Amino acid sequence: MQRVKLDRIDRQILSDVQNDGRMTNVDLAKRAGISAPPCLRRVRALEEAGFIKGYHADLDPVSLGFNVSVFAHVGLNSQAEVDLLAFEQMVEEWPEVRECHMLAGETDFLLKIVARDWDEYQKFITSKLTAAPNVAQVKSALAIRSSKRLSGVPITVRPEEDEG
Repeated sequence: MQRVKLDRIDRQILSDVQNDGRMTNVDLAKRAGISAPPCLRRVRALEEAGFIKGYHADLDPVSLGFNVSVFAHVGLNSQAEVDLLAFEQMVEEWPEVRECHMLAGETDFLLKIVARDWDEYQKFITSKLTAAPNVAQVKSALAIRSSKRLSGVPITVRPEEDEG
């Protein structure tokens, strides 16, 4: 990703797109204080530079029957880069794993796993995760509820900043 200095307009665009990925280009341009054609050029440039990685809908897991969310702390036998990469590639193939984070410290990876019920989660753990090569230990923490779920990062837009 190329290094680009973001101005106020870029940050406004990023903030608005992060909060509402379905916002029309016309509405996005109005909020940024520019016309639609340069707004679209800026959005495309932000995508190409890697600031915008994609667009998605935020689905409700419980409404779709996924009543169990678990955070699994995974310890590996080996932390050699080739083994870490192999674990990450294997996790990519498991749709139950919604997030995978490599950590520094006692735990090598933190996985967010969803399942329809506790039995389905246990089946995933025993047939896939603990059976996987190089996995030494798994500690599970069941999520009781989520009170805050924000994607992305906090973006500050200050009107007094230079616009480019």
